[in-house]
Amino acid sequence: MKYNTIIIGGGLGGLVAGGTLSKFGKKVLLIEQHHKPGGCATTFKRGDFIIEVGLHEMSGLTENGSIRNIFKMLEVDKNVQFEQVPEFYGVVSDKEDFVFPHGYDAATKALIDRYPEDEKGIKRFMKLISGIRKEAVKLPRTPLKRKLLYPLMPLLYPNLVEATRHTVGSWLDKYVTNENAKLDLVAHIAYWGDDPYTLSMFYFGMPFSGFIEAGGHFIKGGSQQLSNYLASYIEKNGGSVLLGKTAEKIITHNGKVTGVTFRDSFNERSEPITISCDNVVANCAIPLVPAMLDAPYSTQLQQKISSKSNSCSLLCMYLGFKTDVGKFGVKHYSNVFQGNDVNALKDIKKNHLGDWSKRRFIFVDYGKVDAELAPPNKSEGVICAVDYLKNWENLNEEDYKAKKEEVAQVLLQRLEKQFPGIRNSIEYYEVSTPKTIQRYTMNPSGSVYGYAQTKEQTASKRFRNNFLIPNLYFASAWAFPGGGFEGSIQGGFLAALQMNRDKIWSKCVDVKYNDQRAVALLERKEIDQKMLELSFEKPVHFSYQQGQHAILKLLNPKVTELDLPYRWLPVVSLTKEKKLLFHIKLDGSSFSESCQQLNIGEKSLIFGPVV
Repeated sequence: MKYNTIIIGGGLGGLVAGGTLSKFGKKVLLIEQHHKPGGCATTFKRGDFIIEVGLHEMSGLTENGSIRNIFKMLEVDKNVQFEQVPEFYGVVSDKEDFVFPHGYDAATKALIDRYPEDEKGIKRFMKLISGIRKEAVKLPRTPLKRKLLYPLMPLLYPNLVEATRHTVGSWLDKYVTNENAKLDLVAHIAYWGDDPYTLSMFYFGMPFSGFIEAGGHFIKGGSQQLSNYLASYIEKNGGSVLLGKTAEKIITHNGKVTGVTFRDSFNERSEPITISCDNVVANCAIPLVPAMLDAPYSTQLQQKISSKSNSCSLLCMYLGFKTDVGKFGVKHYSNVFQGNDVNALKDIKKNHLGDWSKRRFIFVDYGKVDAELAPPNKSEGVICAVDYLKNWENLNEEDYKAKKEEVAQVLLQRLEKQFPGIRNSIEYYEVSTPKTIQRYTMNPSGSVYGYAQTKEQTASKRFRNNFLIPNLYFASAWAFPGGGFEGSIQGGFLAALQMNRDKIWSKCVDVKYNDQRAVALLERKEIDQKMLELSFEKPVHFSYQQGQHAILKLLNPKVTELDLPYRWLPVVSLTKEKKLLFHIKLDGSSFSESCQQLNIGEKSLIFGPVV
């Protein structure tokens, strides 16, 4: 069995690369270690709520821009809905909120009205970030053409040149005088990094301009909708998406990649499997790749990345409310709390390392758009703040839980102070730390943006395409152009374009990998009015102990409203039986209704066993 391309990792970069290559007629195999695709573009379910893991608002949906064109090519625009958020963000305080609106004219006016003494600097800022996006899309794609244009760069691309020479902090200090104006301009810095004095002005300006020009957008139903669709697109076009599979080895021979070895992520007894290919896309974190390679490539790659610094991580506190929180004074979709000890730009990084009672954070109210994350009478939100793995990694389980609860109570107290009454409306809350991000995405140090977007690690200085082995490509937050939804999507698309130009392909027979974890329903019966029993074929090599669980994932759920098509369930059959039995609570959820409508012989995926 052979595939044209094997993609390691099912984040947005890998999914878009796979979708684009399958559009080009290539046979694609995508391997993802989690039981669902998406990386940070995923959701999970808690009670009545679909919890959005990563997306607060997405940039880049400019008219005729690259993201819209990619979505049109892959028919995303016909299958996934995007909701524009009301404004870029609001900076909240106990005095007067500052609202940063969409649109260059409106944003410029709002800033000048607030800081008339900095009119010149504000207009220069808007001109710069607008120019960054306009000039970046005109840059030649090939290194040779860019090299030939280098002497003319200051003349042809003045805004790009200016932006790449500055950090956000150095530029603002040069052209803007009022510290509060600077703080309002970088209120959302957590979506890019943690320190304005190391963050590249070029990287900051690209998504910033996208937000102002086209507005921020949220994916209706959560970012999992986009990830699921892209995975289905790959399969619809002849490819395979294998979830719950961890890549262990990238096979090389005579200076080229020849295949990938992977193993079941949930079943330690499973045998490793090797499949050959023409080329590989590493959508996983680049620091994980050296361990998958033999010498000399493992050493070469380790040397190239040894001096690179990782981005910050994030702490997210997910919140489910019994009601619309607008009644408590929440006016904006994205509400920025600047931090009690932040008086100047230089205070931001120190604040991100400081006490949670003063830490800057963003509170997003998904109820301000038709997010479809909560029932009509309820709403959902999230608190997001810069954080670091070092604050969590050496704690034992008991201390880890205690610290999460301590941080949660501090944040809830601050939220209540700003919006009196909101705390009593909370039905559900849960804290995700950098340790959580590292566990589920395998990103070292829980770095959500890959390598930090410093001047030394951004734009052309970022790893790109096949810099190590001719047919090993890189497309992730760690590679070019960088993190975030917009950057990852572009990175996957650009990698696919480069692969198509390189034409490292051979003819593959139309035989797909047979996932033996997809098993048929043998029997369905209602035990009583509250419980359904499902009996499935036992997957090959599925050996379990009493008390263990499995993940049951429906491949074709009939009902999907406010639910996800999987559950972690105890295995109730005896270990020696040749079938697997699960009991499903008939709780009126879409999952339970879909289980009731499963047809005998219909296949579902079973991951496990898990403790």
